[in-house]
Amino acid sequence: MFPRELCKATDHVKLFDRALNPREIRRRLGLNQEQFWTQIGVTQSGGSRYESGREMPKPVRELLRLVHVEQIDLSQVKRVDFEIISYLKEAHADLYRSLRRAVKGRHRTDGRAPLAEGVAEAQAAAEDIELVLPGDAPIGGSHSS
Repeated sequence: MFPRELCKATDHVKLFDRALNPREIRRRLGLNQEQFWTQIGVTQSGGSRYESGREMPKPVRELLRLVHVEQIDLSQVKRVDFEIISYLKEAHADLYRSLRRAVKGRHRTDGRAPLAEGVAEAQAAAEDIELVLPGDAPIGGSHSS
């Protein structure tokens, strides 16, 4: 018998898999199979098989989620972006949370303006922190020519 927490986690994964119906996502985006699948490096025929029920490998599922659900332009994402996020989460968790709230406020769907207090809070927190990532030269530091 599985512990209650494990069952909930397993149910969540199964729910996610069902919710990630590629045919439904593609139709909602108004794309044909070739347009939809080539954006994530899958042939039209391969995509057709996934839409017909063949199990999708995890990397393909993740690419589908990032590109078509989260609407992330992968050509714009760089490794340093993830390093910055990781650094903020670790070293400046309060600033990370403030920035995250501010960004979520920008994505509100109810038509109202973003939450100004979240932005102001993030700005205030950022003013108190000098962000120097590993490998970066300190701001205002001297360097030889």
